[in-house]
Amino acid sequence: MPVFTDTEIAYLATQRLARLATSSSSAKPDVSAVVFSVDGDTITSGGYDITKTVRYRNLLSNPQAVIVIDDLPTTDPWAPRGLKIRGPATIEEGKTGLIIRITPRTIWTWGLGVPPESESRFAGVARRDV
Repeated sequence: MPVFTDTEIAYLATQRLARLATSSSSAKPDVSAVVFSVDGDTITSGGYDITKTVRYRNLLSNPQAVIVIDDLPTTDPWAPRGLKIRGPATIEEGKTGLIIRITPRTIWTWGLGVPPESESRFAGVARRDV
């Protein structure tokens, strides 16, 4: 069974930017604006030279990440939508350099409809473990 629903895949295809959160082994958080792509059941993110970034150094000692992809297509009515994806992250060689690959373990969605396999829902946010 695919990790992402058809609705989530369609939404992700319309987005280009995300925020990637990591934490050092001493619990110092960091968040970065990044480009991303969907690669099968994972999310990847790269950059010019990620070895010079805080997220790279954080992932070397604490290989967990959260990525948020969201937007606000209208403010009247207020209609935020998006996904938050948490899971282990690896650093791998990609086509043009190193990339970060996040394997979803938990996915939250809002404004995209409730996935049928949702385990919980609160204030319009659906959560499921994958």
